Formats: sequence, structure tokens, C-alpha cells
Amino acid sequence: MRHRMEDLLTLMQVLRDTEQGCPWDLQQDWDSIVPHTLEEAYEVADAIERRAFDELPGELGDLLFQVVYYAQFGAEEQRFDFDDIVDTLTAKMLRRHPHVFPEGTLASRRPAGVSAEEVQTQQVNSRWESLKAEERAERTANTPSVLDDVPRTLPALSRAAKLSKRAARVGFDWPDARGVVAKIREELAEVEEALAAGDQQHAQEEVGDLLFAVTNLARTLNADPEQCLRTTNAKFERRFRYVEGELSAAGRPLVEASLDEMETHWQAAKALETQPQEKQPTQS
Repeated sequence: MRHRMEDLLTLMQVLRDTEQGCPWDLQQDWDSIVPHTLEEAYEVADAIERRAFDELPGELGDLLFQVVYYAQFGAEEQRFDFDDIVDTLTAKMLRRHPHVFPEGTLASRRPAGVSAEEVQTQQVNSRWESLKAEERAERTANTPSVLDDVPRTLPALSRAAKLSKRAARVGFDWPDARGVVAKIREELAEVEEALAAGDQQHAQEEVGDLLFAVTNLARTLNADPEQCLRTTNAKFERRFRYVEGELSAAGRPLVEASLDEMETHWQAAKALETQPQEKQPTQS
């Protein structure tokens, strides 16, 4: 028999039972679970990027379990429960998709014969952002700012992208990517000046400014900076492992290899990646 959502909620209730529950689960609270939530989200992203779809149900389950955890905390403190989460989410999605649910109910539909392709994407995106802005305004009525509600727990690159995107919506932005590139050059020059002056603390601060400017460039190019960096991380790891393998095959310990030797193998790894893939012969 397959387990259902109700079974998962019951499992969590038992884990948190003060008499029969798990000692580790009973020790957890709102703050202690947050790092696990972030980790599970990254593991979902990693499985998708590796196209490890056989692992994905498990990773998505681990992420869902984090939501169940928070729902249990909320129920224990009589703040909210899992049904409140589902209700809030469904109502919000209905509100944000009037082009799909014109009456704001699950049963309502747009007129027959109007396909998804016929719905103007620009109008949909504009409406979506407008609704999100209204929701933010309701939540932050006492301290309104376009930067409100950008989670501080986001990875620094992702948060930088969201902060700059919010500012760009009200016109605080460069006219095009060339302006961002000029800013990157300016920030790099300031890093170099700090290094030349021997001021390491100032150099570190300027490196932060440089990273923020590069994040803006990714945003301007409609790219996710976290995704860009993850791709580069994977590329670096792949090429460095190739260097290790070649040196090992030659009987050269990595710590004894010269930088020139490592660079030679690094360039060879790059060349292999840029070679066109040979077409597989077709069966006749």
C-alpha cells in the first residue's frame, strides 16, 4: 500500500510526541531546522542539474519533510497547521492567475477557445509582479520599502540579484549591460588600488562591491548568478580532476607537480571539452 500525505503528517506527529517520539526530533525548533531546509533545497537543485531523476523523488520528499516540520511546530504552538499552508498557497496562486482562474476559484476557467499561447506573456508577468507588490505592501504597511521581504537567509549571490532586481523595478538600474560592465571595471580598479595601498580590509570590501556588480551583470543577462557559479564550479571540478588523473597516471604526486605541468593538463582538459562530439553511427 502506498503512503499518502496524511501518513506523513501522522509520522511527524509521532516523531514529536513527548512520550513516544524521537529524542532528536523533539530537540528541534524553528531555528535548528532552517539549515536543513536550505541544504535539502540545494540537493533538489543538484539532482535536477545532474538529471538524476531517479534520486529526485527522495530529494523532493526530504524538502517536503521540512515543510511538514514547520507545520508541526505551528500546530504545536497553535499558530497554523499544514491545512493552513495548503489553503494560503492555493488562494495565493488563484489570486495570481486571473488569466487562468478568472473568478478566483478552482472551478472557474477562461473562455473556451483561448489557448495559453494566446495569453499575452508580458501582461501575465506584469500582473504577477503587480499582485506580488500588493501582497508585499500588505505585509509591510508599517515599513514600506521596495527591498522589504527579501529573505536574509538567501545565499549572498541570490540575495544580491533579488535586491538589485527590486531596485531596478523603480528605475535604479543601468540602461544596458554595457553600463554594468563599466561598473565592474570601476570596482576592479578599486580592488587593485586597495591592494596597491596594502589595505587588505578595504580590498575585501571592494571585492564585495565587485561581486555585487557581477551579480547585476548576470541579472541584466537574465541569468541566475547562483546557477552560473554552480556551472563554473562543476566545470572547475571536472577539469581539476582531469589534471589529478593525468598526473597520477604519470606517477607524479600532485604536490610535486609544477604549476606549468598542471597548466598543461588543464589546457588539455579544456581542449577535450571544446572538441565537437562525434556522431554515433545509426543502425540501418
